[in-house]
Amino acid sequence: MQDGALSSTAAAQATAMESEGKTVVVLYTSTALALIGLRDEPRQDAQETIQQLRSLGVTPLILTGDNQRTAAAIAALLHVDYEAELLPEQKQQTIRELAARGPVMMVGDGINDAPALKQATVGVAIGSGTDVALETADAAILRNCITDIPALIRLARSTMGNIRQNVSIALGLKGIFLVTTIIGMTGLWLAIMADTGATVLVPLNALRLLRTKPAGLAKKS
Repeated sequence: MQDGALSSTAAAQATAMESEGKTVVVLYTSTALALIGLRDEPRQDAQETIQQLRSLGVTPLILTGDNQRTAAAIAALLHVDYEAELLPEQKQQTIRELAARGPVMMVGDGINDAPALKQATVGVAIGSGTDVALETADAAILRNCITDIPALIRLARSTMGNIRQNVSIALGLKGIFLVTTIIGMTGLWLAIMADTGATVLVPLNALRLLRTKPAGLAKKS
């Protein structure tokens, strides 16, 4: 055995620990002295977040620079697909390929995630992440709570729906009273009042979005 090399038994133990999602650190001098397994446990709200994303029609995917065994263990625990051993430019390429098929949201917190965050349709940085990720992303989650990700999607969809409603209200009222005024069914003053009413209704309708809060906010406040 060469200096510093692992015995077959130690190598098997290291492989077993990697299969459990652990990163293995080997302490040695001329021979291996100890194996230390380090593992980042999934966030407590990770499973709930994934369930909420799926209920919204969003397909989650893990992109990581970790080795295959570690990534497979975490992905199996969360029941999601994954791609492992990715360099930053490979993450970016994967996002580019996914974006060619439809809108893609990338969520990250590290400097290695910055290229992929920039490439995604929408890049979201975790507030506790690096400055580079925060500067590159389109949005940031300030609380250390990833259930805010599906909440962000719901808010975005509600906002788009609200915009469509407001455009329909404004154009609809203007169109109706423009036609009825031209053909003599209504007077000019009534058309002016309707236009003013639309101006009031649109912001009032938009104010409904203020009631939207991320799940669990009341509990954590």
